[in-house]
Amino acid sequence: MSDYDKLVASTKLTLGRIATEFTPAVLASSLAAEDMVLTDMILRSGLPIGIFTLETGRLHAETLEMVARIKQNYAYDVALYKPQPEAIDAYVATHGLNAFYDSVELRKECCRIRKVEPLNRALAGKKAWVTGQRRAQAAIRAELHVQEDDAAHGMVKFNPLADWSEEDVWHYIRSNDVPYNPLHDKGYPSIGCEPCTRAIQPGEDIRAGRWWWEQPESKECGLHVVDGKLVRIKAV
Repeated sequence: MSDYDKLVASTKLTLGRIATEFTPAVLASSLAAEDMVLTDMILRSGLPIGIFTLETGRLHAETLEMVARIKQNYAYDVALYKPQPEAIDAYVATHGLNAFYDSVELRKECCRIRKVEPLNRALAGKKAWVTGQRRAQAAIRAELHVQEDDAAHGMVKFNPLADWSEEDVWHYIRSNDVPYNPLHDKGYPSIGCEPCTRAIQPGEDIRAGRWWWEQPESKECGLHVVDGKLVRIKAV
């Protein structure tokens, strides 16, 4: 068995264990390549792991189209969690629609309204959540573990692809004919909201296109941080 085959087998075992020991559990999908790998594994195996995405109101059309493609390919309806309209209205009225360009604080507040608060609703009542995060994605994720104690949300967090490389992800997608966001073919290795994401140039860091006007150390949206620090409290 090749190293890649062992990696796939190990990841499937992890997902099976989540389904068996941590129900109800959910995959927080950004609808990007890594999350499509996990979506494929979960739905092909019929695992009782729910899948949701944060529909921030500022996503690319190509990203939103992935919801329909999942429905077409897997006969599965991804749950959409949206921000509270009154919070969006208050932010825009006070600061402006694109105020996130003005400061890190205003950008993080926009992320809090559009992503963090809906995430908290999506995770309510769950025993575990699953992400497509990988160690190789950024230096700030170098200590990522497959299983972690997420004290911030009071549950276990799984990163089944923590050990995967970019090449592993795309080998799985192509080998299994997994649908993927066409923005990846246009130079977007990491995809978030449309005004906060750009394509990267050859040789740039994989997350250089996320919040491209900020310094690298501030490039997290709050989904995986508490008080400005990454939630890496305890590996399990």
